[in-house]
Amino acid sequence: MTDDFNAILTPGLLVRHPDHPEWGQGQVQSNIGGRITVNFREAGKVVIDGARVALIPDFDD
Repeated sequence: MTDDFNAILTPGLLVRHPDHPEWGQGQVQSNIGGRITVNFREAGKVVIDGARVALIPDFDD
């Protein structure tokens, strides 16, 4: 169920990590086989298992 939204994540979309709000906004770099690479403002590049973490879309600047 967590990967329902994650499946439509494409490069350039802005997201936040539900368990790490301190990481700030992140931009999706890639989404290959459920492994989502996101470049977060405060944490840098992080690879996320889309089956375990449901990223939150971020439409705010």
